[in-house]
Amino acid sequence: MWKFVSGLNGLNELNKLVFIAAAVRSVPVLGRNRQLVENLLCRQKKSLFQSWFQILLLLCLVLVLCYTLFDSSPSWSQFYEHYQSFLRTNEVHSKPAYRVHPKHRDKLKDILNLTESPAGPPLRTQYHQAYAPNYQFIMDNTDVCKLWTPFLVLMVPVAPHNLAARNAIRQTWANRSLVQGEVVITLFMLGLPGGDGVEQLQEKLKQENLRHHDLIQSDFMDTYINLTIKTMVIMDWLATRCPTAAYAMKIDSDMFLNINNLVIMLQKPDIPKEKYLTGMLMWDRPVVRSKDSKWYVPEEMFPDPTYPTYCLGMGYVFSNDLPARFVEVSKTIKPFNIEDAYIGMCMKKLGLDPTPPPNPTQFKAYNWKYDRCEYSQIITYILGSSEELVNYWTDLKKPGAPC
Repeated sequence: MWKFVSGLNGLNELNKLVFIAAAVRSVPVLGRNRQLVENLLCRQKKSLFQSWFQILLLLCLVLVLCYTLFDSSPSWSQFYEHYQSFLRTNEVHSKPAYRVHPKHRDKLKDILNLTESPAGPPLRTQYHQAYAPNYQFIMDNTDVCKLWTPFLVLMVPVAPHNLAARNAIRQTWANRSLVQGEVVITLFMLGLPGGDGVEQLQEKLKQENLRHHDLIQSDFMDTYINLTIKTMVIMDWLATRCPTAAYAMKIDSDMFLNINNLVIMLQKPDIPKEKYLTGMLMWDRPVVRSKDSKWYVPEEMFPDPTYPTYCLGMGYVFSNDLPARFVEVSKTIKPFNIEDAYIGMCMKKLGLDPTPPPNPTQFKAYNWKYDRCEYSQIITYILGSSEELVNYWTDLKKPGAPC
């Protein structure tokens, strides 16, 4: 029997199988010898299966390589795949996360210059990448709403490196904690910085927070494409750290905010205290399908041709019962990269509608020319620089009637 087994050594895998099979059928092998032959036959079949599987796997790799080499021009379907991969792995690109003024618009391809992600374990997501509890706060001011019961909390998403914007806001509409007799708190929301000098910037942020006690930082990457994540993390912070506040406002870092007029508006007796969202309303806005647009959204992300009614992301105000509702309902809403329209989707899913402000002309978008009288009457304006904010505020607050 052992001679029979040693005789297989000179055969290839397929011939071994044939030889052994014939032997099993024709030779009356009993007991241990039959078991040995059957075991050999099983191992040879397994080896042959593994060989064929390796060949098929190699062919697949060759096909993928050929496709990559010969299809070098990116398509917008590839961009969508890249975006989904980006959300899954939390990769970093170099552009800051802030609303772009029209004169600073650039093409979407210019903000997709990726750098390497920081080392660390992969993010384990629950529900989807924009679900806020997936992220952890790494810099926080948890006592800010325990020391006071705020009437209004201003949450400002800002890029980690944009110290100039934060300082300009601190000097202007965030320079008082008591407005019209109401407690107002201003906090800046940041993600993780990317690019060169991350460790030095992170240390500067820690020192800045020690001085001002107004920075909140979470462990998502602070990028333009992650603005929806950033907004939902703001909602999560309000829901878990500051549930006693009456109202909150998400306001961009490039905004002029007439805080007095905002508080006066919220003090009106007919302003709802629950399920309330207001700002500059956008009705029946078409989804941008132009691939050259900053706000391009492929159909795979958002198939409907129009967005539900939403408030322009420059600055919208809401009763503070909504953040917890937004976080909860977001479990069932597929994320896409237009953060203000995403909040509109949350409202729709909740069966709610944004409410027009008492005076819609107070929420204005782009500023073309400064006028002291007008700025004394509005609530919001988008500005072009931090210097404009300081200059306009200084002029507005000088002695004398503005109009």
